[in-house]
Amino acid sequence: MTILLLGSGGREHALAWKMLQSPKCTSLFVAPGNAGTASIAKNVSINPNDFEAVKKLVLAEKIEMVVVGPEDPLVNGIYDFFKNDNEINQIPVIGPSKLGAQLEGSKEFAKEFLVKHNIPTAKYESFTAQTVEKGCQFLETLKAPYVLKADGLAAGKGVLILQDLEEAKKELRSMLVDAKFGQASSKVVIEEFLDGIELSCFVLTDGKSYKILPTAKDYKRIGEGDTGLNTGGMGAVSPVPFANKVLLDKIEHSIVKPTIDGLQKDNIEYKGFVFIGLINVNGEPMVIEYNVRMGDPETEVVMPRLKSDLVTVFEAIGKQELETVTLEIDERSATTIMVVSGGYPEDYEKGKEITGIDAITDSIVFHAGTKLENEKVVTNGGRVLAVTSYGNSFDEAIKKSYQSIAKLQFDKMYYRKDIGFDL
Repeated sequence: MTILLLGSGGREHALAWKMLQSPKCTSLFVAPGNAGTASIAKNVSINPNDFEAVKKLVLAEKIEMVVVGPEDPLVNGIYDFFKNDNEINQIPVIGPSKLGAQLEGSKEFAKEFLVKHNIPTAKYESFTAQTVEKGCQFLETLKAPYVLKADGLAAGKGVLILQDLEEAKKELRSMLVDAKFGQASSKVVIEEFLDGIELSCFVLTDGKSYKILPTAKDYKRIGEGDTGLNTGGMGAVSPVPFANKVLLDKIEHSIVKPTIDGLQKDNIEYKGFVFIGLINVNGEPMVIEYNVRMGDPETEVVMPRLKSDLVTVFEAIGKQELETVTLEIDERSATTIMVVSGGYPEDYEKGKEITGIDAITDSIVFHAGTKLENEKVVTNGGRVLAVTSYGNSFDEAIKKSYQSIAKLQFDKMYYRKDIGFDL
């Protein structure tokens, strides 16, 4: 089978790596891909949001399945684009419909869905520029810290957690009136702060049944001890050591099942990944957010732990036969550590030559922000490489990743040296 994977990050390299282990995947195109996918598949320089260009490629290369990595094409409706076009509507698209993608595309939509289906989440209200003063009054009813979330997609940067009431009011006005995050913050959700430890639950669904993938925990902040600015993720571990059977059962029965049932009750077409960002508050799991695709860098630890044939799983999703599939999971721990460009998540330089990748033998190196230039691998983003290792414990896996990172080199390279510190 010929498959097209859309996206260009570490998540896509990990999905490509996993799909190519399947005897069913005879040919894999990645659009636009990176230097890592170029070494195992065929990169095509197409923007995943240019649906007409995607269609042209699908017809020209006789592509039989489309797997969508990032959220943008999903929120923009690529699933519906395929479904409503007679030339390509028989090709399965792994990802939700445009309506389903609103679970990530709109924080307000997600909160309304959670409340409607009695899924545990923080108390909230949403506001616009017209109701900004009401928003300030609502902030006065809450205790610090104050959580402000841009309603739309803001590339992982639209959430602010502030300790000071006056600063929270100022930021609310900045988001709504001054469009701090552009169109994404034309509406802002304010919610109560939940105190606990975060983890992520990943679910595959065909719209009727579901399978739960291994749990993971990622580290969002740039600085050690979880300090500094939020990033797209500086590292991840799987499984989550504190996610015992009691907690996992609660997650399934109070969150996963009602989510999939809710999609059916609301007639929302959904064939793909549901990423549920959770917080464990005194042993009770609550939903912080939904994403409608796999997380990055969590994909780089979840995919290596999946023993099952991923293409077979995707085929079952396309045919709504997911209940016939059994997922096999590797018992070992996996950890990944992100190597990033100096200056990230603020300004950073691109085009720095990377050396040492070939010297790494004990870990898997997934490319995130890289490209090929004159046959050399160079940096092409803030998060550059994810170095993933297996171990009998997460400590052993982390140690291996750090030993492998010591072989890498590029100008102004940075990584956190404390991934897993809180476990």
